[in-house]
Amino acid sequence: MEKEKINITAIQMESVIGDKKANFDKVEKLITENIKQETDILILPELWNVGWACDKFLDAAEEIDKSETITFLAGFAKKYNTNILGGSFVNKADDKYYNTCPVINRNGELIATYNKNHLYSYYDDSEGTYITRGNNPIIVDIEGVKIGLTICYDIRFPEIYRAYRKAGADILVNMAAWPLSRAIHWDALTQARAVENQTYMVALTQTGTLPTGAKNLGHSLIYDYSGNILSEINTKEGAIFATVNLYEMYDFREKCTVLKDIQEDYEVIYE
Repeated sequence: MEKEKINITAIQMESVIGDKKANFDKVEKLITENIKQETDILILPELWNVGWACDKFLDAAEEIDKSETITFLAGFAKKYNTNILGGSFVNKADDKYYNTCPVINRNGELIATYNKNHLYSYYDDSEGTYITRGNNPIIVDIEGVKIGLTICYDIRFPEIYRAYRKAGADILVNMAAWPLSRAIHWDALTQARAVENQTYMVALTQTGTLPTGAKNLGHSLIYDYSGNILSEINTKEGAIFATVNLYEMYDFREKCTVLKDIQEDYEVIYE
C-alpha cells in the first residue's frame, strides 16, 4: 500500500435516456461543479451515458478500442489528475455485449475493465436479453489500493464480496441504477457488505425518473469498515465525498478478527 488516506468523489446523476451527448454534457457539469481538490478516485454510476433502458443498450454500444466514453473520461482523468472508475457503458466485443466498468488512471490510460457478473431480468427488466454476463470478479490495484468492482444487481450476492475480501480488497464499490421501489434492499445490502467484510464500501446509484414512470432511488452512500455512513445524498444530482483511512481499517481488522472464524465447510445436516 502506497497511501494511508484516499480521497473519493462519487457523482450521482439522472441520465437522459438514450442521449449520450446530453449525458456527456451533464457529467462534465457535475464533475466541474463537484470534484474536490486532490481527489484520488472519481466514480460514476452504472450506464450513466445511456440510462437504464434495456431497449436502448445495443444502440449505445461501443467497442473498447473505439470508445468515446473512455476517451471522454480519460480527458477528465488527466485534467484533474485523478483515477476514474467510470461507472459502466455497453461494451460490444465481437457479437456479444457487456455491461462494462472502465478503470482509467491519472494519465488517462485504461488499466482495467470489469464486466457485470449478475444480470437483472425481473419485473419487466430484460438486461439478460441484451447483455452477456461477465465471468470473474476483478480487483483493480490503484496506486497500491486494492478495489473490488461490482455493478448494481451484484450487490445481492455476498459471495462476490467475500471473495474480494479474501483476495485483499481495501475498498468495495457498487455502481448502480437502483430503483426506488427497492430502497430498503439497497440500504440494507450495501451496509451489510461493508460490515461483514470490514471494508470501506462506496454505493453509488442514479437518480431520476425512467420512461416507464419508475424512479431510480438516488440514495448514494459511502460506508466505513464498521458500516458507519461517511457521506450520503438524497434524490438530487450532486456528489458524495469521503477520505478513507486504510491504516485505521487495518488496525480495526487486527483487533476484530471475525473472518478468521469462517469455517472451511458449512455442510447442512438434515435431522
